[in-house]
Amino acid sequence: MGHLTKIDKPIAYGRQNITQEDINCVIEALQSDYLTQGPKIAEFEKNFAEYIGAKYAVAVSNGTAALHLCALALNVAEGDKVITTPITFAASANCIRYCGGDIVFSDIDPLSYLLDINKVRNLLESSPRGTYKGIIPVDFAGRAVDLEAFRKLADEYDLWIIEDACHAPGGFFQDSLGKSQKCGNSKFADLAIFSFHPVKHIACGEGGMITTDDEKLYKKLLALRTHGIVKNESEYTNSIEFAAGTDIAQNYPAWYMEMQTLGFNYRLTDFQAALGISQLGRADEGVEKRKNIAEIYNTEFSGKNYIKGQSGLVEGHAYHLYVIEVEDRLGLYNYLRENKIFAQIHYIPCHLMPYYKQYGWKEGDMPIAESYYKNCISLPMYPTLSSVEQNYVIECINSYYGSK
Repeated sequence: MGHLTKIDKPIAYGRQNITQEDINCVIEALQSDYLTQGPKIAEFEKNFAEYIGAKYAVAVSNGTAALHLCALALNVAEGDKVITTPITFAASANCIRYCGGDIVFSDIDPLSYLLDINKVRNLLESSPRGTYKGIIPVDFAGRAVDLEAFRKLADEYDLWIIEDACHAPGGFFQDSLGKSQKCGNSKFADLAIFSFHPVKHIACGEGGMITTDDEKLYKKLLALRTHGIVKNESEYTNSIEFAAGTDIAQNYPAWYMEMQTLGFNYRLTDFQAALGISQLGRADEGVEKRKNIAEIYNTEFSGKNYIKGQSGLVEGHAYHLYVIEVEDRLGLYNYLRENKIFAQIHYIPCHLMPYYKQYGWKEGDMPIAESYYKNCISLPMYPTLSSVEQNYVIECINSYYGSK
């Protein structure tokens, strides 16, 4: 397959970028009075809400916890049917199952790889009104879903929307008035969620965030992430006398709190929040670097006969992933690994996971998603990917197909 450039270290599909400033921020937090439930949490939430353009943000332990809390806050119950895409990480669907609800998959658009709104509409029109409770669109790979269109559809059928924006902080779409709408700003979705896993745009080790413009949902989320406990006097239901343990109390004592619902321990730590604050400060810079990498991939692969599709250049794309669709995907995947390039596949269609197949889902149900899966491969994409490394990735791909 020809002589390839030598590289010093393996190239992953994604990786974190931890700077000395990040390290200093974490050390400062570790040396403070709080390791968890301290001031860094509120600071991170405030900064993130401002960055996204939402009124409220709630920091949680990971993206999956964020999805679960959203489902709980929206009162998902046994038998509730919710629509999502099969091309996503399993958590986008699992959060509904955690609450006893049922997931209904709907196929993707072959060009954008996003949940196809026309197929969702067909699903709604072919079912009795009231069959479905909500929709979970996913900003897959960093490409923004047109949530204005989904909101219009959701309102028509009285559905809520959870936007899974884990791949897309900094991404946006243009609304009908030509205004940029940032992923997760909650102008069209009831709730939106993000992940701070190391391969994401903002890395906290683990961590997640929920954004919303709905104050009632916000307050509900705050309680649900901390065991269902409230510490706000205006929300207490027990009497002052009971709370104080005496019949002469005038005020609720400082120690008092109430568990009012069954919640969870889904909190983020202060030192993770400190890292998140530091990373957030250069989030836009990271997105720009990802766009530059995407431009090079797009240029190099446009017109190649072995390319069946690719992420391409899309306004507002945040490029968590850069996906190409190729012939002989397995062969390319193995060849890249042999040459220290650890590309990844995103994703095995959720409806074909054994867990979901037990509910009747089978091959052929989502033909576009299944066709995409047979050809897709995610190439290395992260801000610190050097031009030498990217050129090596391109060289290896061209070498593999040039020998065939």
